[in-house]
Amino acid sequence: MSTISNPQLDGMPRMAFALVSIALVSFSLYTAMFGVFPDMIQRGVHLSAVIALVYIRFFGFSAPGAGPLGLGWSHAKFLVLGVVGVGVAGYQFLFYDDVTSRYGSIASYEMPIAILAIILLLDATRRTIGWSMVGLAVFFLIYAHFGRQFPGLLAHRGYDVVRILEQVYLGADGIYGTPLGVSATFVIIIVVLGALLEKTGASGVLMDIAVAMTRKSRGGPAKAAVVGSSLMGMISGTAVANVLTTGTISIPLMRRAGYRPAVAGAVEAVASTGGQLMPPIMGAAAFLMADIMEVPYLEITKAALLPALLFYIAVFCSVHLEALKSGLQPLDDIDVPNVGQSLRNSGHVLLAIPVFIGALISGYSVMYSSLAGILCVLGLSVLRRSSRMSPRQLMAAAVSASEAILPVALATATAGIIIGVVTLTGMGLKFSSFIISISGNNLVVALVLTMASSLILGMGLPTAAAYILVATLTAPALVTMGVDLMAAHMFVFYSAMLSSITPPVALAAFAAAAICREPPMRVAMISVKYGFVAFLLPYFFVLEPRLLAVGSFGEIAGVFAMAIIGIIALACVLQGYALGRLSWVMRIILAVASLSVLMPEMTFKFLGIAIILATLIAWKIGQTMKSGAA
Repeated sequence: MSTISNPQLDGMPRMAFALVSIALVSFSLYTAMFGVFPDMIQRGVHLSAVIALVYIRFFGFSAPGAGPLGLGWSHAKFLVLGVVGVGVAGYQFLFYDDVTSRYGSIASYEMPIAILAIILLLDATRRTIGWSMVGLAVFFLIYAHFGRQFPGLLAHRGYDVVRILEQVYLGADGIYGTPLGVSATFVIIIVVLGALLEKTGASGVLMDIAVAMTRKSRGGPAKAAVVGSSLMGMISGTAVANVLTTGTISIPLMRRAGYRPAVAGAVEAVASTGGQLMPPIMGAAAFLMADIMEVPYLEITKAALLPALLFYIAVFCSVHLEALKSGLQPLDDIDVPNVGQSLRNSGHVLLAIPVFIGALISGYSVMYSSLAGILCVLGLSVLRRSSRMSPRQLMAAAVSASEAILPVALATATAGIIIGVVTLTGMGLKFSSFIISISGNNLVVALVLTMASSLILGMGLPTAAAYILVATLTAPALVTMGVDLMAAHMFVFYSAMLSSITPPVALAAFAAAAICREPPMRVAMISVKYGFVAFLLPYFFVLEPRLLAVGSFGEIAGVFAMAIIGIIALACVLQGYALGRLSWVMRIILAVASLSVLMPEMTFKFLGIAIILATLIAWKIGQTMKSGAA
């Protein structure tokens, strides 16, 4: 999450930001169309442009004052930092032949360049994301050098500064490693596609559809937030961006419908967080997952579909039960959008999404499929005046895409420092051994420890950055214990994603709190309640791989149908309401039964369903008898 949200630059900085954004987007589109450059060139250009954008933005917000060339001292500072940052970040592509000829060996004159590159990368990351990622990177750099001073399993022989710089700055697993490569290829193109869909009005069509679908239902605005956020996740790709896009509409509507402000913010935060796991266009972490696992992106979307549907079914049921419990009624005075008019104005642009999916299914790469979607958006947008983009709007789309890629690119580059150190010191294996040792080789305990460490490591980080860390440190432990590779990575992906709503640092909840004007921690705590089922889901698809679409169609459909029953029962338990208010005894019985339904053994599933039905029937009979006696 950017430390400066929705920056409004003026004058020269605004034009400079726009020009660099256009250059970054144009370079990315060119390489998507004609093929990527060698890694160091592709990633070096990408990172140089991103660092330039960071310092241009802060240059535009600098305080005026006396200084050289008529600039304020703050202006001069950011100008120097930006120029030096671009130079050291782009050193490897500027002197590509010389650097590659030495196979990762660093020359003495390159050491100050490498140190400056690390310092300025961390400074840009701090200004864009915050201190959490920077603190982790600094810790790992210290760990690489002072390894002998660490206790027990964490100890290693320690490395000198030269070896660390070679690994972090010149190595294939360092700053310019795979995570930054994903940002420089897959993610940037997807972000451009999302920006174009937003600028052509496609995002408004999706939200209009969501509001119209739920307007006659109790708690309709909250349900619109759930539906809209699931659809908008395909465009925004990040939890915070989703909150800031749909939340400005849904949160005020929820408050008008009778929801408490903190509840309205929490519902939006949870729904927006889930947008990252909703196929077909998931968040940046999904593309990182495909690259790290070396599987087609289509396999990731296939595995993510059923858990995503269960996630949204659970949230939808929770807000419906909250509306029933609170006695909320449909809003008669809600401004119902004219869906037909919206579809006529911009609905045709949404055809770019089926084009993207069709290209993926046909076997084309994510970059090529995204490019096909972009060309489709551009072609379709000219068909109607309402969706046609002027040069100024195209420039605005490039700026929007650049603003969205900043936290992802900087997070992945900084994560490269951590991954480089983990690879150099073997910490990944040590961390995995530590989890296995502490868990006593018990899978459930190992899963709990893995989720806890993932939530802690992911505090204050975008999901993509959090996923990189946990995929490197914790996923190998689960694979070692026999968990399927896809299930292990999906488990840590969910855990990293849920850090967006988990106190004490819950970025999505804090963004929603700013809109509903409630204390951030209160919104975060209520978000955990509404998203509690999402914390349980990963355990069940590890134990029940058919929820990740593994198996025959009949088996998957049957398990999914039973899982829906279990998820709805869990939502009733959390809200304390089903056909009416539930006592604590009934909630405990339903909780045990719903967990049984989600277990892999069919005996437990049928037993759990039987208990749920028997409990609800007994409750209904009891209520009828009470009414008759009265």
